[in-house]
Amino acid sequence: MFEKVFKLSENKTTVKTEIVAGVTTFMTMAYIIALNPNLLTNFDTGSALWNGVFLATCIASAIGTLVMAFLANKPFVMAPGMGLNSFFAVVVGNIAAATGMTYVAGFQAALVIIAVEGVVFLILSIFNIREKIVEAIPLGIRLGISPAIGIMLLNIGFGSNAGIYSETGGPFYMMRDFFGALTPSVIQGAMGSGYSAMILTVVTTFVGLFAILALDHKKVKGSVLYGMLIASVVYWIGQFVFLGTNPFAALATASFVPPFADMAETTLFKLNFAGFLEIGWFTAISLIITFCIIDMFDTIGTLVGTASRAGMIDEKGNMPNMKEALISDAVGTIAGAVTGTSTVTTFVESASGVEAGGRTGLTALVSGLLFLACIFLAPVVAIIPAAATSAALIYVGILMLGGLSKVDFGDMTQLAPVSVMLICMPISGSIGHGIGLGMILYTVMKVLQGKAKDVSWLTYAISALFVIKFFLVV
Repeated sequence: MFEKVFKLSENKTTVKTEIVAGVTTFMTMAYIIALNPNLLTNFDTGSALWNGVFLATCIASAIGTLVMAFLANKPFVMAPGMGLNSFFAVVVGNIAAATGMTYVAGFQAALVIIAVEGVVFLILSIFNIREKIVEAIPLGIRLGISPAIGIMLLNIGFGSNAGIYSETGGPFYMMRDFFGALTPSVIQGAMGSGYSAMILTVVTTFVGLFAILALDHKKVKGSVLYGMLIASVVYWIGQFVFLGTNPFAALATASFVPPFADMAETTLFKLNFAGFLEIGWFTAISLIITFCIIDMFDTIGTLVGTASRAGMIDEKGNMPNMKEALISDAVGTIAGAVTGTSTVTTFVESASGVEAGGRTGLTALVSGLLFLACIFLAPVVAIIPAAATSAALIYVGILMLGGLSKVDFGDMTQLAPVSVMLICMPISGSIGHGIGLGMILYTVMKVLQGKAKDVSWLTYAISALFVIKFFLVV
């Protein structure tokens, strides 16, 4: 059955490989299940809205991912996008403050923006407009997307994935605070009791990374997943022996009953159109355009970058079934709006499953089913330490940097945009913004070189759109 549906032999993969890849991808992005409701509700843990967003995160991620599995047959997994969810929370707060409505009512009004965005993307995808936009991105920039995402993953793994809190504040991060400290005594004094946890985090991350590298050298299938499991065991032992805490204590009192009543009350089909109209047409249209631009190019960048690493693109830099993948992404966003979460998009952590050998929709199917299972098993997923996922993200980031070998460093119209993308993506936290700056730079350079005719009208239009987005849209 799997062979017929997902064409495993044609894609040179097996059921076992795809399952391992699906589990790997899920484990590297499982943090979104708890982090997304935290961000969207200002860490109002246990509230009806938090519970609603938690379930929406699991359900919408599963819906989008399963559509990707069966419609596009690609190993890409979807969930509420990081960056977009933080922006959504800011928008909700602004709506509530400007109109005087409650945060929940503002949240429901902002969901209308996500619904409109999803419908717009679905229409654009069906009529191949989004695919044309992908093709309008110059080849050099497309080749640079994968290594730029690699730098972004390295930054997440080393810089912002495993934060430590203590009585002196936080979050404290591995690269900025630990390796960035002048001496160990400086960071120990700054972190207080959190210093021991930081040491354990650093050790766990590197044990996981070295385990993955060693297993990969031995050509072990699923090296990323096994490395994460080894790192998790190290962290759990360290918690028990050195920190004096039980890593599984939360499971004793955890509830495994899904809070469907809270979801029905706060987020499920709770689109507040009346509240949405209160923010004014100009603001509403500006917000919709902003979400559309960021999501579109984040998705395009992730798809192209990850597909490039997996060898799924042709000599022109195009990915087969791009239309179906973009439709799946749009369906995921609509599902997020009606269930109650911010924009659902293709996750960059899908690259970890690709590195584990995932090549078909069976990888996505496994991840999607695991998201559904988390409706009941969220407490179990929560005990996976962030340090273990950091090891996987660092490893995948290193591999994706290899894509730089395809960039023509003798062509300044490739080198300059790619260089900007390499630094912009990790600092801004947005794949779309990195592509936008690269597009603007490419277009201006072509014009200054007297080669304006070499640039397509759509490339000009996209570059202009980003200029408007960066400088004019309010």
